Amino acid sequence: MGFRRAVAVVLALGMAVAGCSDAGGGGGGNATITFWDNNGGPGRTPIYEELIKRFEAANPTIKVEYVGVPSASVQQKYDTAIAGGSVPDVGGVTTSYLANLVGQDALEPLDDRIDSGPMKGKLLPGLVETVRQTAPDHKLYSAPSSGNLDVIWYRKDWFEAANLTPPTTWDELVDRAVKLTDPAQNRYGYTIRGGAGSIFQLLTETYAYSGVEKFFEGTTSTVASSGNADLVRKVAELYKKATPEADVNNNYTQMVAQFTGGSVAMMHHNLGSYSDVTKALGTDKVGAISLPVGPSGKKTVVPNPTDGFAVFKGSKNTDAAWKFVEFLVSAESNSYWNEKVGQIPANTDVRSEKWIEANQPVRMALGVLEDPATKLVPAPVYLPQYSSITKTDSEPAYQKVLLGQLSAQEFLTGLADKLSAAQKEWEERR
Repeated sequence: MGFRRAVAVVLALGMAVAGCSDAGGGGGGNATITFWDNNGGPGRTPIYEELIKRFEAANPTIKVEYVGVPSASVQQKYDTAIAGGSVPDVGGVTTSYLANLVGQDALEPLDDRIDSGPMKGKLLPGLVETVRQTAPDHKLYSAPSSGNLDVIWYRKDWFEAANLTPPTTWDELVDRAVKLTDPAQNRYGYTIRGGAGSIFQLLTETYAYSGVEKFFEGTTSTVASSGNADLVRKVAELYKKATPEADVNNNYTQMVAQFTGGSVAMMHHNLGSYSDVTKALGTDKVGAISLPVGPSGKKTVVPNPTDGFAVFKGSKNTDAAWKFVEFLVSAESNSYWNEKVGQIPANTDVRSEKWIEANQPVRMALGVLEDPATKLVPAPVYLPQYSSITKTDSEPAYQKVLLGQLSAQEFLTGLADKLSAAQKEWEERR
């Protein structure tokens, strides 16, 4: 197919792309289905091209039309397609906007199909639960395919040279960050994401530290808990003491550039950085650990949005669409996909693959999600106001905390009040 051709499909068809069929109905006989990749681009498109080639070889009566949609615009494109009655048959979705699609009655629940087929009992429970918690009726509207986890990337060679072990608690992280800082050599122990995209990372840190196991008590946000505030203060106290001064404006690209450029010992991001950090530094010099725990000793994890595949109700080929989803989440395909992108496979049969044993970050992340003691604390990404609250409203306020212009408690109280109001409104509408 080729990446250029895939892009041309998007440009030529725009929002008019829809599922079509030679057979109609549930998808018997020959069928053509459309598949929207929710993060199309040169990194992922070739992987899907290969998987589609394999699927069509195994299912000669089904043709798959691939459409790569940029992640920044995919939610808007789905909304427009739903409103115009031109939805794809299969779409890649994440839990960050799954509730929005469910709220528009756009997706088929997949529980019965999964329970009656080869995927029954084969999906990582932690990822399944994050998908279920996104839907008001707790049904599975997406078959999870990939998981992600926030991690601390660290320079193994720096730690070894300083005779230091990787941190397991936040106090140890602070200690290591200070000890590995040498401004005269342009070396810093840690880097903070203070700019765009900072709040989700900060929330994962606060709940990892505090051990608070729920995002809400009723409709009241727990964000402003004392444990969460303690963590924000610890991070703010590291700013300029053990971090570059430019961190207050750091977005993802700038943060990774500091780490891969050799000026930072530790960086908080997620498994999505695997390719960047290992390509720049090599697997012998960089490793990953889970976010450290706080005084409670609990392992509380705010999960990243879970990637998966959904069947749209507007499809005229739901059986063929499901067959494609089933293929994508099968052990062989799920292994191929996640090895290429360096993320957590949803299919538990992939757990014994050799590439997982060789991939320390993924192996570590799987261990966290498989641990029965791990408590998942999903962020309320289903709230319509979530993005504006955590980005437009909160990112500038967090910068004031780093600059000493706003206290950690005041910052979190303001964030919690807005989330509580949004949750109350959402509950009343539901």
